[in-house]
Amino acid sequence: MKKVITLFVLLLAILSNHLVFANSKQQKEPIRGIYVKASNTNGPQFNKLLNLVDQTDLNAMVIDIKDDHGNLTFIPEKSSPYFDASQPYIKNPKALIQTLKEHHIYPIARIVVFKDNVLAPSRPDWSFQTSNGIWKNSRGDSFTNPFRTEVWDYNIGMAIEAVNLGFKEIQFDYVRFPEKFETLEKPLIYTGKKEGSNRVAAVTGFVEYAMEKLYPYKVKMSVDTFGNATVIPEASGIGQNFSKIAEHVDVISAMIYPSHWNGNFGIAKPDLEPYRLVEEYAKVENARLKLLASPPTSRPWLQDFTATWLGKGNYKVYGKQEIEDQIRALHAQGIQEFLIWNAANNYTANVDYTP
Repeated sequence: MKKVITLFVLLLAILSNHLVFANSKQQKEPIRGIYVKASNTNGPQFNKLLNLVDQTDLNAMVIDIKDDHGNLTFIPEKSSPYFDASQPYIKNPKALIQTLKEHHIYPIARIVVFKDNVLAPSRPDWSFQTSNGIWKNSRGDSFTNPFRTEVWDYNIGMAIEAVNLGFKEIQFDYVRFPEKFETLEKPLIYTGKKEGSNRVAAVTGFVEYAMEKLYPYKVKMSVDTFGNATVIPEASGIGQNFSKIAEHVDVISAMIYPSHWNGNFGIAKPDLEPYRLVEEYAKVENARLKLLASPPTSRPWLQDFTATWLGKGNYKVYGKQEIEDQIRALHAQGIQEFLIWNAANNYTANVDYTP
């Protein structure tokens, strides 16, 4: 009888070790994700995106929780301070999380931070103003002021709403001042201007503060950055210092779309050379991250769209080959994780995401 019990205990131990090992492998699987608009989390389009992930080596979705306009993308409790800033794009957020869980999809909540057409007009004192009212850029978008800690708390509060739904990671986007802000700021009215306008300190301060506030919730935190901010000492105009941001995040996601570069790395027409562009970028990023005591995971954004606006001869149609070339270039430099961007969520078919 003792021998039977001993054998049973041994089998349980072996099974337990096997499960721990399997779970460990699963946890270490590199994240390979796609961007999903909140409005595409319902109906046939979402089913199409689910099938894409199920049938490929993709395993994550980055879903808008605070979108590019500034809306919370689901309706919270009426007592929520974000109720008036919400839209019902995600019909049933808890059911969405359950579906992602059933399909073994890692859920990442995208929070667009300082670009905000909802908060800016409602709180002009937290925004950039002109003598005629709220400032808007050439696209008609307003930005809140990264110097205001009230704006920090507002966005972190939305992130906590996402955590409470079950998202495993918070990804902050538009963690910056408006583009070319250094050329625009002179006539603007905003808090912080008279104090030296240290934009890098403001942006880095938000990232460090957000990491501290989210730490008790045991979720990962990532930040999107401009690819160009990696290859120069710092993008002081928009307030992004790649190395300083990287010190305070679990994951850093530079947006390195080949179409968004202009003559960098000696590549005259980078959109035509996706492999070379991504490889040269990755070399620079690796060198910067190696200087940090505890570097974050690199998970760049890659291009799955065609940049026709570049004009004839300067762009190519992006399909299977171009997407796989970008991934191969990352792999060649030891970067295993990535995210794929297509604003409309119309992703290329038959791509091998582990080429």
